[in-house]
Amino acid sequence: MRAYVLDSYAVLALLNNEPGAAKVDDILHAAEEEDVQVSMSLINLGEIIYLVEHRWGQEKLREMLAYLEASPIEFFEVNLERILNASHIKAAHSVPYTDAFTISLCKNIDATLLTGNRELDVVSGYIDIEWLD
Repeated sequence: MRAYVLDSYAVLALLNNEPGAAKVDDILHAAEEEDVQVSMSLINLGEIIYLVEHRWGQEKLREMLAYLEASPIEFFEVNLERILNASHIKAAHSVPYTDAFTISLCKNIDATLLTGNRELDVVSGYIDIEWLD
C-alpha cells in the first residue's frame, strides 16, 4: 500500500484551498477508501495549530482540529527515538527542525512526503517527495 506523510504545507494548502489542495484532498479520499495510508507527526500538527490560531483565531482552530480528527490521517507521537532521528536529520541537512520530524517519519515508515515546500528539495535524494505544484 502506498504511504504518504503530510507536512504543515500540505495541510494548510488544503485548509486554505491553495494550489495543491485538490491533490491533498484526493489522497485523503483514497485513504478513506483504504487505498493509501496517510500519516503526520504530532510535531507538525503542533506547527499547524499555532499557525492557524495566530492567523485566524481559535474558532478556525477548533474547526480545523475537528476536521483533522475526523480525517483518515494517522498521527505519530514523538518519542526519544524519533527525537534522535530528527536531530540527526537536522544536523545533516539544512531543514527546519519541525520538518526534520516529517522527514524522519517518511524514512521510518517508508512513505512519500507530500509537500509544496521547495526548501525540502535538499532531502529529495534522502526521501521520496511528491510536489504539490
